Amino acid sequence: MNLSLNIPTPLEYFASLVHSDADFPLLEAAISLAQDEYPDLSVQQVLGDVDQLLARLKRRLPEDAGSLQRLRALNQFVFRDLNFGGNFNHFMDPDNSYVHVVLRTRLAIPISLAVIWLELAQGIGLKVRGISFPGHFMVKVNLTEGQVVIDPLTGKSLSREELSERLAPFHDLGGPGDDQELPLGLYLQAAPARDIIARMLFNLKDIHGAQEDWARLIAVQDRLIVLLPQAWPEYRDRGLAHAEAGRPGHALEDLETYLANATDASDRRAIAARVGELRRATQ
Repeated sequence: MNLSLNIPTPLEYFASLVHSDADFPLLEAAISLAQDEYPDLSVQQVLGDVDQLLARLKRRLPEDAGSLQRLRALNQFVFRDLNFGGNFNHFMDPDNSYVHVVLRTRLAIPISLAVIWLELAQGIGLKVRGISFPGHFMVKVNLTEGQVVIDPLTGKSLSREELSERLAPFHDLGGPGDDQELPLGLYLQAAPARDIIARMLFNLKDIHGAQEDWARLIAVQDRLIVLLPQAWPEYRDRGLAHAEAGRPGHALEDLETYLANATDASDRRAIAARVGELRRATQ
């Protein structure tokens, strides 16, 4: 008797993880992002590696530990004992976004280390969430003493003044009055798991786009479109990458999808012109 196993592709596996916001498996989805670059990666093995770290951390905590004691033990474990930190010399290395590599090198960018930190924090009973702060992903924890915002690269808690200072350069990028009056609290809202994975993919998109690595960029765009199926600019960007990669048929399909749905886009004329060029090239 012939038995055939239909093993899902990395993209199909990713789609199965992110199809619903209910019980969205943040860590598993984050780990799976590396499967395009590391096709032999075992996601379950990496989940097990994090579970082992959590078990080590739990052994350090008395059962009656309060939330502040748990937070201090967590940060001692992550930033001092394990020596996790930022890969400041190679911030644009795609490996900084791959959880299994971060676990090995202990070097990361804020969001990838935050995903690991959040998993460990939740595992010891802390009430924690990620924050899509401009320019630098943050985490926050609710303690009996109040809410604390933490830099996931250092474990350092940040005051409102420090957060405002970090926000200032992004205000300065806007025109007069742009975002100037928005209260700090609006930038400290909890980020849903889907948004966290999207931000991780946008980081990879920026890296591969800057390097004009069209094949890797297209793989990232495939995931973004699975994750955000109505984010029409992602179809445009994938289509443009297909065009650069010499795949006009795929490019036309994506760019026409964009034009059909992004009816108010300011770049419709430019994209329509690109579609015309591609059609003439395929005739």
